[in-house]
Amino acid sequence: MAHLHTCHVQAARAILNRLHMLLHFTAILTLLYYRFSLLPTSGLPWLMLTVAELILAFVWALTQAFRWRPVTRSVSGAAELTADDLPGVDVFICTADPVKEPVVEVMNTVISAMALDYPPEKLAVYLSDDGGAVVTKEAVREACEFGKIWLPFCAKYGVKTRCPEAFFEAFCDGERPVWNEEFKAEELIVKSKYEAFKKNVEKATEDERKCTVVNDRAPYVEIIHDNRGNDQNEVKMPLLVYVSRERRPSQPHRFKAGALNALLRVSSLLSNGPYLLVLDCDMYCNDPTSARQAMCFHLDPKIAPSLAFVQYPQIFYNTSKNDIYDGQARSAYKTKWQGMDGLRGPILTGTGYYLKRKALYGSPRKEDEYLAEPKKAFGTSDKFIASLSENSVQSVMLDREELLQEARNLATCTYEANTQWESTFTGYLLHCKGWISVYLYPKRPCFLGCTTIDMKDAMVQLMKWTSGLLGVGISKFSPLIYAMTRMSFLQSMCYGYFTFVALVGISFLIYGIVVPICLLKGIPVFPKVSDPWILAFAGVFASALLQHLYEVLSSNDSIKTWWNEVRIWIIKSVTASLFGMMDAIMKKIGVQKASFRLTNKAVDKEKLEKYEKGKFDFQGAAMFMVPLIILVVLNLIAFVGGLARVIMNKNYDQMFAQLFLSFFLLGLSYPILEGIVAKARQRRA
Repeated sequence: MAHLHTCHVQAARAILNRLHMLLHFTAILTLLYYRFSLLPTSGLPWLMLTVAELILAFVWALTQAFRWRPVTRSVSGAAELTADDLPGVDVFICTADPVKEPVVEVMNTVISAMALDYPPEKLAVYLSDDGGAVVTKEAVREACEFGKIWLPFCAKYGVKTRCPEAFFEAFCDGERPVWNEEFKAEELIVKSKYEAFKKNVEKATEDERKCTVVNDRAPYVEIIHDNRGNDQNEVKMPLLVYVSRERRPSQPHRFKAGALNALLRVSSLLSNGPYLLVLDCDMYCNDPTSARQAMCFHLDPKIAPSLAFVQYPQIFYNTSKNDIYDGQARSAYKTKWQGMDGLRGPILTGTGYYLKRKALYGSPRKEDEYLAEPKKAFGTSDKFIASLSENSVQSVMLDREELLQEARNLATCTYEANTQWESTFTGYLLHCKGWISVYLYPKRPCFLGCTTIDMKDAMVQLMKWTSGLLGVGISKFSPLIYAMTRMSFLQSMCYGYFTFVALVGISFLIYGIVVPICLLKGIPVFPKVSDPWILAFAGVFASALLQHLYEVLSSNDSIKTWWNEVRIWIIKSVTASLFGMMDAIMKKIGVQKASFRLTNKAVDKEKLEKYEKGKFDFQGAAMFMVPLIILVVLNLIAFVGGLARVIMNKNYDQMFAQLFLSFFLLGLSYPILEGIVAKARQRRA
């Protein structure tokens, strides 16, 4: 079925990228030669800036792997796949807190997954509730009842937007498939049913007892809807299962990774779909054909034996035009992932991917290698082990109570003890085992989620990622050591970038302290404008900015997007990235235990209003902002004092580069200065 998809190498872009690499690398070597040639006769500031520039050069070198061979992919025959062609798919959705992750939003994700354009007998949806809250369990039962109305409506009228909340919003009016009287009448009925369902769930969330997260509980598994029913009048829907794995304060929890492991085992017993779709609880299915599109790759005999997963981009419905926090992550999803796809495939981003189940159990064509000693690798459940080798559903041989009891056993927090279960299955480990992945960026987003809209959540999220990634970078699994013999050199560089990119925070911190102080004191740290060596510094500075601008414009974004990305990159680097680095180092030396910080996805109207107006919201982010505020104030004082000194001494030639850099950073820092002034006014009032 190779005709179902195509891969296009962006040859012209690759050539331009490689030419830029050569020119930029030449400028970097010239700059570093100048630094090192004067190092013996220069002081501490010179040495510190040299270290900062070496770090920036190292991170820049790692990023070039993304630009070496970018590709784009497309599918053309998803609709041609028949029910007989399609394998089973199990959908995993994880939630952990009904307050921070609004239950109505989670249920919309569940309903949209149930409504995928896929044979219902081959589809199963699992909701993992790591909070064990009563309200979530009750809500998924109500979602199932509403699904019996919603799924036939979507199928009958060919509805594309199968998330009910999104469908009934005004912005989806253009997607109404028909406007005849029959459709209008039925739509009103369905809408009234949805409003009743939504009202019931929201009313339940007002009860604090039902919303309480239970941190000490037994495992619980409930089959909400069984798709094996023989009733001809019953609405055909996928299997729907609620799972609340065991949680004990004395046992390791492993957060989302642990939840996915539990779902993997429970689903092997109940449905055992050969492929898995993993979704965040706020990432609803926006295109019902996503599974069919993914199967255009998974069913291709040329790549299927080595293909682990098909990754879709994370796209967000709530990003504003002025996206000041870079919530859309344009650089990742429109540049870096395409670059990795030209090597051995993109990383697994944690949501929106279709994964081959057996890829988790071994290497390509050696998926059953762990079955030599299955209990040592996978635990003591004979029924689970049988599912690994037979790839069949065990539930047909067990009565319901026996089935649920075995499922609960698989969801205990001690099941993984003394086994080879990994705490997490990442694209990195899969690539190290020899698997490949592909990246599909269709015109219609297959999944839509909710991004952060304030500084605090953006910082918490980045700190969490930085800590985890750097933790890998400084471990025995470091991509620049462990991966070099297990994947291509360029692929290792890509993973090296993700694990070490936080180091740029050290460089920016050094620059943010050394350059202003030297400007204030009149100490030159860059060549004179009349000195030919200045061309190396100006070349690196301009080349980096122009390369970034080219990537932004070529991905159909604006100069404003470019400016916002530069600004938030620097802001995050000297705040959340630095805190994440400290967190990773403290965990490494055993000072701090691993922790999980859940991002708040509940909508705050005041924060949303600020975000849409392009105004930074620093509320709750005071701890993160301390180093940034110090650097901004220092730079402002240094610019004013340095400019006065330059005017008095008339040494423009010698200090121009420092003044220019200080002025540029002040431009980037304007929102911070605005926030400081606004807060000062509030205190006076």
